Amino acid sequence: MTQVPERPTVDGLEAKWSQRWESAGVYRFDRTAAREEVFSIDTPPPTVSGSLHMGHVFSYTHTDNIARYRRMAGCEVFYPMGWDDNGLPTERRVQNYFGVRCDPSLPYDENFEPPADGSDPKAVEARGELAISRRNFIELCHVLTDEDERAFEALWRQLGLSVDWSMTYATIDERCQRIAQRAFLENLERGEAYQIEAPSLWDVTFGTAVAQAELEDRERPGAYHRIAFHRIDSHGARHGTVEIETTRPELLAACVALVAHPDDERYQPLFGSTVVTPLFGVEVPVVAHKLAEPDKGTGIAMICTFGDTTDVTWWRELNLPVRAIVDRRGRLIPEPPAGIDTPAGREAYARLAGKAVGGARNATVELLRDSGELIGEPRPITHAVKFFEKGDRPLEIVSSRQWYIRNGGRDTDLRDALIARGSEMTWHPPYMQGRYTNWIEGLSGDWLVSRQRYFGVPIPLWYPLDDGGEPIWERPLVPDDAALPVDPSSEVPAGYGESQRGQPGGFIGDHDVMDTWATSSLTPQIACGWSEDTDLWERTYPMDMRPQGHDIIRTWLFSTAVRSHLGHDSAPWRHCALSGWILDPDRKKMSKSKGNVVTPVDLLDTYGADAVRYWAANGRPGTDTAFDEGQMKIGRRLAIKLLNAAKFALTLSGGAMPADAASPGDNDGAVRNPLDAALLGELAELVRVATDAFEKFDYARALERSEQFFWRFTDDYVELAKGRAYGGQGDEAAADAHLTLTVTLDVLLRLFAPFLPFVTEEIWSWWRPESIHRASWPDADEMAALVPDLPANAFELTASVLSEVRRAKTEARRSLRVPAERVTVSAASADVAVLSGTQLDLIDAGRIEDLSFVADDALAHPVVSVVLAPAEAQAQS
Repeated sequence: MTQVPERPTVDGLEAKWSQRWESAGVYRFDRTAAREEVFSIDTPPPTVSGSLHMGHVFSYTHTDNIARYRRMAGCEVFYPMGWDDNGLPTERRVQNYFGVRCDPSLPYDENFEPPADGSDPKAVEARGELAISRRNFIELCHVLTDEDERAFEALWRQLGLSVDWSMTYATIDERCQRIAQRAFLENLERGEAYQIEAPSLWDVTFGTAVAQAELEDRERPGAYHRIAFHRIDSHGARHGTVEIETTRPELLAACVALVAHPDDERYQPLFGSTVVTPLFGVEVPVVAHKLAEPDKGTGIAMICTFGDTTDVTWWRELNLPVRAIVDRRGRLIPEPPAGIDTPAGREAYARLAGKAVGGARNATVELLRDSGELIGEPRPITHAVKFFEKGDRPLEIVSSRQWYIRNGGRDTDLRDALIARGSEMTWHPPYMQGRYTNWIEGLSGDWLVSRQRYFGVPIPLWYPLDDGGEPIWERPLVPDDAALPVDPSSEVPAGYGESQRGQPGGFIGDHDVMDTWATSSLTPQIACGWSEDTDLWERTYPMDMRPQGHDIIRTWLFSTAVRSHLGHDSAPWRHCALSGWILDPDRKKMSKSKGNVVTPVDLLDTYGADAVRYWAANGRPGTDTAFDEGQMKIGRRLAIKLLNAAKFALTLSGGAMPADAASPGDNDGAVRNPLDAALLGELAELVRVATDAFEKFDYARALERSEQFFWRFTDDYVELAKGRAYGGQGDEAAADAHLTLTVTLDVLLRLFAPFLPFVTEEIWSWWRPESIHRASWPDADEMAALVPDLPANAFELTASVLSEVRRAKTEARRSLRVPAERVTVSAASADVAVLSGTQLDLIDAGRIEDLSFVADDALAHPVVSVVLAPAEAQAQS
């Protein structure tokens, strides 16, 4: 029974329907569905380290649009939600919020209470950070992430995400840790994970190694320093200089060679000879390598261990010694490296020892200036410097023992296989596959997965100690699968006791944790229950869709492809749907680090979730989109118009549908009026277009075309058919109008349901018992059965004539209600025939007193002549 509210409103719909959807289990996944019936989504787990912003709302709405469409299209949608709560962002948030820092050397305090709760940042700053044990620190991480997860879930519910809230996970929970450790141990068993001592990129602020995928270049001021190295003859006497230019003079003590391109004629006579470093008097060779750039600086450069990744390449390929001077704190080591043996060299180094890199640079320049080995003054430049994407100080390269997973960076066959996996996925938009391929082709090393942090999934290994107490790295002790997850820093391997920790003949635990991407790369395995829930795994994997931002193709998307290729010999998903960035008014990416984000809570409260979703859905796949509050206003207007149009249609018709319609004769269930038939024909075509767009993951096109039709429906058809719907042309004609109104409303509500879930559900509930979000997607062929063989352009032609009549009244500054005394329509014969069949609706909508037609086959479009009633007629009306 149709029940239309007297005053329908969009306000309060989020709370009302969120509760009803949850209690009714509208979005609950049916685990009895066969794999071919399931559409599974690898939902991005948002980082729980603060508040959500409009960039999250933007991309997650896109995912939800697809999920809702697929559900209505007949799929059983597997749509879980995860929380990415381990890693550096969470650690930093805990440090700032509670005023603490982790010191693994401290014992666990069972009665620990945090010194602050984030309410007074100035008090935290004044007191300084309190050092606490790793276990106490991790407990605080869980406290804060639990609070953040509840806040995130509340906002997602307000936005209307149709996830199954009974299927959530957190990347640091016990199950996720177990799966992550199990996958790592399988990588180790197959030889895909390995540990080596090697130069690695190091963030001195966070005190951890950094992977290639986590780098970003930032433009920073710097300077070129021209420095004179001394040439020596066969007797060791100096005779002339070789000038180099460097932006890092502080690494002069770490210099192990000079390098030039093998084809550079200027330096070919020097290859194989040696030169002496200024200040430190160390003899270093002059070598040739193809990576040297003849047109950069003087064309010859110093190789230091290590200034940048090119230094690492030269060092490795030219088999040079290590003379490292920068420690993990970003300071120069206390003692000079091997090779600096002269009193003058050691005295010079003593001026630098212990200084931070910047201070050491200044001191080195002063020493060079005093010695006369600085040629001219430093030349200021701006250049790209590598940073950890979450860091605020330039990266250094230090030697450390780290764990790696093979990713094609050093293996051509694996690289080619991973590129080929990209072709097993359908990319939306297609050009994004090129970014995936380009990233793989540009890899220079394997995936560094270990981190020297605290809140993460521990590397699940111990190492035996020899009789001298030295670790035997090549013989790691592996836990039993049944024991997972394990924390080697507080648990012991089988066959050992805690008293043997750190003792000769005993063991040590691996203190590192896995990179956050090492866990996030397993979201398909985590969500689908790999190794834990075989039934769910078989129904959902490989997954159907990975939605994500295009900026993390190199990290999340690629790393997930690596783990699926290595572990399951398959691509992890069938479709990759990429979202663009949200841009601020200056066309810059919105991000928390830039401080230009807009939080969604106030916008959701002001405009409603449907309006905010409308704005998001207008952003095309993979395209960066400007934040536009004006579009939210349009979205709210659309939602309100839907309510009003539905009230009009349902109040008049009582919700009549084809089975209920009074349709005599052989035309049972179909309309008879050419205007109605043409509208429904266009509606059937709209369904085809919207369905095709959704099948191609182009939700924005589906919304655009649906909205265009809706406004034509309300502005033109409703006005044209209103008089007939009220009975002005008899009961049969009114029944046709009622049927057309309700069929069109029914279809439009379903087309809008993925975008405006709250208002469409509200209207649907006025005349349907089930949820619209479990209703079937409109079928264009079924709709075509309602359309008899009548002129397909009747609606378009009639609406165009009505528009001309309205325009004439508007231009004359007359009310639309003023009668048109005489309207003459000149048109081609075929168009006149069509308009003759809709003239009663046209006369009523245009308030036309005398309508006549003139056939003129020379006209491509109708020409309308309008004579309005005198002004006094307007006053009487």
